[in-house]
Amino acid sequence: MHELELNKAFILMESGPIVLVTTHDGQKDNIMTISWTMVDFTPVFAITTGEWNHFFAALRKNRECVIAIPTVDMLDKVVGIGTCSGKDTDKFAKFKLTPVQGKVVKPPLILECLANIECKVIDIVEKHNIVVLEAVAAYIDTTRKEKRMVHAVGDGTFLACLSG
Repeated sequence: MHELELNKAFILMESGPIVLVTTHDGQKDNIMTISWTMVDFTPVFAITTGEWNHFFAALRKNRECVIAIPTVDMLDKVVGIGTCSGKDTDKFAKFKLTPVQGKVVKPPLILECLANIECKVIDIVEKHNIVVLEAVAAYIDTTRKEKRMVHAVGDGTFLACLSG
């Protein structure tokens, strides 16, 4: 058996699909790419983020967001969103994404995504930069032809997996 560098061990357990998370800071919408998520069997999710991300201030202040699940055909947009800051970029305009008002929270759904989950923040575990979210509404586009989700391996490569 070959020994793996300890700082690369996470690639063996990389979690669910890459998601886009939208927030609203009171004036404008923002999108963040997140590749590390956790799920519970209740409608509870968690993402990891923190002060280093521009969108975190809106998430902490307004305590709501949307988890949008993109598909393989959106990979270039997903990577692009993750490599620029909402501080100086309108990511909806730059990546030609359509914001759609949800029913419960202020941050928008993303029309082009396979699914969207409106969430409320129920806890922030600051020591580990974990934001715990409770789903309050969910939507899926059953007419969408592309249903393969993107998973980050953690070493700069990606896998495509069919959604459930």
